[in-house]
Amino acid sequence: MNSGVKIAIGGKGGVGKTTVCAVWAQLFAEDGLDVLAIDADPNTNLASAFGIPSGQSPQPLIKMKQLIAERTGTNTVGAYFKLNPKVSDLPDKYQLEVNGTGSQTQNDAFVGRLKLLVLGAITKAGAGCACPEGAFLKALLTHTILQRRQVVLVDLAAGVEFMGRASVQGIDALVVVVEPGSRSIETAINIARMAKELGIKQVAAIANKITDAGQIETIKAQLANIAVLANIEYSPAVQEADLRQGNVFQASAEIVEQLREAKNVLTDLIFPSVGFEVNDKRFV
Repeated sequence: MNSGVKIAIGGKGGVGKTTVCAVWAQLFAEDGLDVLAIDADPNTNLASAFGIPSGQSPQPLIKMKQLIAERTGTNTVGAYFKLNPKVSDLPDKYQLEVNGTGSQTQNDAFVGRLKLLVLGAITKAGAGCACPEGAFLKALLTHTILQRRQVVLVDLAAGVEFMGRASVQGIDALVVVVEPGSRSIETAINIARMAKELGIKQVAAIANKITDAGQIETIKAQLANIAVLANIEYSPAVQEADLRQGNVFQASAEIVEQLREAKNVLTDLIFPSVGFEVNDKRFV
């Protein structure tokens, strides 16, 4: 039996990983589970995918320089900093409760079950983890992945660089979102390879923005032994929701159902017989 479910979602920029993360977070919450959705992308768009107005979106923790300095010790010890700063209190302090339907309706079905934590990510080239910001982010991700007894979904930064910058070791699965295109497929293959090197046992993919059935076979052939959880057609409705910063969960009932099935397939792959546990509730 496992304590919680920890899933990271990556891919090339613009493929729809934030949409997948937002919909899955709301589906897990709809199942009655406690969910923490983490935005670990420098382009912090997960809040808008929940339909949260830009003025109400939390400030990314990576921009809280004083907080990082206090926790890593750079405000007192000069050039040296703590590699394992205390961060265990931060998720509860800075997470935002999400009602799952944004500002569009009064349906509060997910209140109390779904929280959003906006981390952001390092953007300066070559920063890696050898800096206070890197140590801070790594500690936060490690804590949420290893210590939180809930469903944790991480919307990773686009591309492969993030895999080497911050720790996603300990997650139950890494899902790469792929759109029809050689660069997207190549990025997915590289992310999957790096995930295996990190010891992540379950790596899967979602084919997104499909406009022709032939694209599905091409993607599957090039991804080789990476399981494809769903083949999702291009949706103008989802694009429109993204444009107006509306909740993508409300954009297309068909896509929500496809992602619900993909979520169930993934949890079966992760926990084929024993199920999992969230806050002392067992799910099989």
